[in-house]
This record gives sequence, C-alpha cells and structure tokens, in this order.
Amino acid sequence: MIIDTHTHIGNMLGFDMPEKYIICSMEKYGISHSIVSCLNAAEFDHHLNPVPPEYLHSQIECLEEAVNFAKKFPDRISAAVWVRPFSEKADSALCKAVEENRKYIKAFKFHPFHSNIPFDSRQSEAFIELAEHFHLPVVSHTGGSDCASCRRVYNMAKKYPETNFVMVHMGLGTDNSEAIKLISELPNLYGDTTWVPVQSTLKLIRTAGAEKIVFGSDNPVDGKDTYFCNRTGDRSLYQQYFNEFKNMVSEEDYKKIMYKNAARIFNIHI
Repeated sequence: MIIDTHTHIGNMLGFDMPEKYIICSMEKYGISHSIVSCLNAAEFDHHLNPVPPEYLHSQIECLEEAVNFAKKFPDRISAAVWVRPFSEKADSALCKAVEENRKYIKAFKFHPFHSNIPFDSRQSEAFIELAEHFHLPVVSHTGGSDCASCRRVYNMAKKYPETNFVMVHMGLGTDNSEAIKLISELPNLYGDTTWVPVQSTLKLIRTAGAEKIVFGSDNPVDGKDTYFCNRTGDRSLYQQYFNEFKNMVSEEDYKKIMYKNAARIFNIHI
C-alpha cells in the first residue's frame, strides 16, 4: 500500500498534468491514494516573473479543480488547497469554500517560491491560521529561494505547535542536511520524499525516526510515467523507493513511510 501525499493537476509553467495521468500511474504502480493540488494557482514563474494575467487562476478556482477530481474518485483522491498569499487573502470566501468541501480536503499547500513570498510572512501566516482552524496539516515546498527556505517552515511549525507541517523536498537542490536537523527538533514537523535521495531518507530515519517522513513524488511533473523515469529518460528515484528501499529498512518502517504516517497526519482512511 502507498499513499502519495504530493501530486498535482493543472497546465502551467510548462507542465501539463491532466487527471488521467494521476489515475493511470496510480493503477500501474499500486498507489492507493493521492493528495492532489492544482498547479494553476502559481503566482510567479520559474524566473520569479509574475504569471501573466491571462493565465492566472484564483485559489478558489484551483481548489474547485482539485475537489472535483476528488469527488470523482473519493476513495482514491483527496484535495489540498494551494493558496496564493502574494495575490489573495485567507478571506471568508476561501473559508467558506473549504468548509463546504471539507470532507475532500486533506491539507493546505504553500509554494513560497512560486508565490515569491516568505513562508513565515504575515501574509502566509493568515493561511496557516485558517488551516489550523480546520485542523488541517500544512505542506510547503522548500528550496530554490530564501522565501522557501527550510528555516522559515521550521519557524512556523515552532509557532503553531498544534498544527502538523510537512517540509516538501526537504530543501530541494541541497544535501537535505539542514532539513533533517530541523525536522528532528520539532514533533509537528515532517519531511517528504519528493525528489529526496533514498540516502537522505535513511539519514532522517536514523536521526529522527521513521515516523518523521511521508512518501511524496510531484507526480506527474515528469510526464505520465513520472514514477518510472524522469524527463531525460533516466530511471526515476521513485523506482528505488518502490523496490530497493524495502530491503534497506525494516518492514514496519517501510509501511510507516509509504502509507502509515500519511494516513495519520492527513487523516486518510484506506
């Protein structure tokens, strides 16, 4: 059994990620459940230029996309609210949208890089407070800019000890050592495996325990077979998680990382 806590739909920033890619890959690789957020909520591109107005989508529109997907496959898909703290607010309209669809929503999703705003800013904090109101965990991209630093996620996890935080990527493009240190210091701060080498996951297990990380992938960011290969055709690191990793950890630790931790943190019943 596998729960993928970090997947996407949408057509933005050079990525085309239709719903069918998620479902087909889940069937092919035995993924029991996926948490999906809509990439169309991005506010800035890869070069931190504002997304042109004609391509912008509101956070409620993007939430509706994810929720509608979850409604089609309620036993297999859940939604995450991708928030837009640079352009929008944690207002009554968003609160109402989450409340009306609460049964399908499992997390609040932040991307401080593509929002170009610090995760521990007051603008972001208002959304964290909304997540806390709904007793939902907060997942945040880390890496690529100071706005998306691991330290900023740590700051908010420390400030809001009753809310669970997942440090997605554990510092994308780094050796993950800072993330591992920070995750080990707070009981409500976790990592995920999205583009994280197995060796870093093993280090986190040794440092903080297998309870402190969940499986995530960014599926289908590299196309419809992201779990198999990257865009250059090289074997995806997720193949190592599906195969060799089983022999690197105990059976119970493997179950915790691949689905049990996620079921607990995101309140998923499978």
